[in-house]
Amino acid sequence: MTGKVNSLSLKKKRISDNILYVLIYLSASLSVLILLGIILYVFYRGAGTVNWEFFTTVKSALQGTNGIAGNILNTLYMVFITLLVSTPIGIGSAIYLNEYAKPGRIVRLIEFTTETLSGIPSIIFGLFGMVFFNTTLHLGYSILAGAFTLSIMVLPLITRNTQEALKAVPENYRMGALGIGATKWYMIRTILLPSAMPGILTGIILSVGRIVGESAALLFTAGSGYLLPKTLMGGLTKIMDSGGTLTVQLYLSMSKAEYDVAFGIAVVLLVIVFIINLLTKLVAGWIDVSKRK
Repeated sequence: MTGKVNSLSLKKKRISDNILYVLIYLSASLSVLILLGIILYVFYRGAGTVNWEFFTTVKSALQGTNGIAGNILNTLYMVFITLLVSTPIGIGSAIYLNEYAKPGRIVRLIEFTTETLSGIPSIIFGLFGMVFFNTTLHLGYSILAGAFTLSIMVLPLITRNTQEALKAVPENYRMGALGIGATKWYMIRTILLPSAMPGILTGIILSVGRIVGESAALLFTAGSGYLLPKTLMGGLTKIMDSGGTLTVQLYLSMSKAEYDVAFGIAVVLLVIVFIINLLTKLVAGWIDVSKRK
């Protein structure tokens, strides 16, 4: 009798397990189908717009062009300036928290602040950037104001990734370097940072994806300019001019019912996101190879 009961309970468990497996695979398949559907639809609507003229011209009613060259340049400016500001601060903060700071209230407060910053909606960053950078510092609607705002947004991402990368470095590396008489800063500079570099690069690459995909904060701070600089000096001073990135131009094109241009920009952004994810995978593979060695 006991054997029959056990066999019945096993059958019920197997049936419930099979049902759960089916639900799990259905959920995974649904996620893949949604992603494929979005990609195929965007490419179907926008692939015909993407050509050489689309990349090399700007929007002009006189010339009849709807290019995004100015927006691409603005995006590159935004990525470069944001990383130039946030990377040293983020890496420096992570080094301090992981190697110098003693565990206590200050460290917990800094880590809590970092985690809180990463969860704040981007529109609030945009509001703060508009009030502080645009108005208080008199930067106006400019690429520089937008880059400063994005620097605050991606700072937690770079800091946390650098912290985790430093924690992953074996402790005997530190002990061995200090044991042979190396100073702490020399040990950090020559041993810890090179060992943690794959993880740090992962954080930087993910930050690039966040910068490229941001629009809400930039609408408040960077504006929507799309013209190319006419001179070399204009290229150097462009950071003080209004500059709309690809995502900002996508939003503006949709709001003006310029759907072909909007879907063309969406195709470009999808390709950029794919490249960023591919770079992240390559860096992760580099991390695995370095750990095995």
